[in-house]
Amino acid sequence: MKRVLVVEDEASIREMVALNLKMAGWDVVEAPSAERALELMHQGEPCDAALLDIMLPGMDGLSLCETIRRDDNDIGIIIVSAKGQESDKIRGLSIGADDYITKPFSVSELIARLEALTRRIRRGGAAKAADEPEQLVSGPFVLDEKSRVLYKAGKPIDLTQVEFQIMELFFRNPATALVREKILEGVWGKNYFGDVKIVDVNIRRLRMKIEDEPSNPQHILTVWGYGYRWNA
Repeated sequence: MKRVLVVEDEASIREMVALNLKMAGWDVVEAPSAERALELMHQGEPCDAALLDIMLPGMDGLSLCETIRRDDNDIGIIIVSAKGQESDKIRGLSIGADDYITKPFSVSELIARLEALTRRIRRGGAAKAADEPEQLVSGPFVLDEKSRVLYKAGKPIDLTQVEFQIMELFFRNPATALVREKILEGVWGKNYFGDVKIVDVNIRRLRMKIEDEPSNPQHILTVWGYGYRWNA
């Protein structure tokens, strides 16, 4: 059974979300604060996903996101922001969230996003055909699809599952200009509800990790007015 952590200080909202997720087949862990969420995560079974409200008492949801991501690159994280908190959405994606949803939201949309997120993560770890290579090589980079690790000149680089899947898309389409919408569809799926801006935020995050000079990228190149191109 898929397991999700729901962190929301408003009891009525948390209980409503938890009830609907349970009805949809999820095992739900509820927490009214970031501090309690961290306690529960350390005590129990690992979660497949986490739904984090930004506005929390004590440690806020963004700080919680950053803390969780430092310890776990595999968990899917969705942050919840109030309408108009654009800077919070961008910051959340920059520090490790995979997606965001804006209040007020429909439960059906939330469940659809959680299902899509966990499908991506589980698909990434799925067994490969015997004749399909487990390592993709591009210049000094090696993408190990079995261990889900990217190496640059032999040194491992920690990536989230979303970042890994973007790199996988680049490696399978070398020297090809990929429009943002193609990256969005390839990684987040055809039925993704959100903004294409999520691609740009993840590209910035990837550049910080793999480029020698992120402000002057040599590998993930911008194709102005279109998208991005991988250059080994």
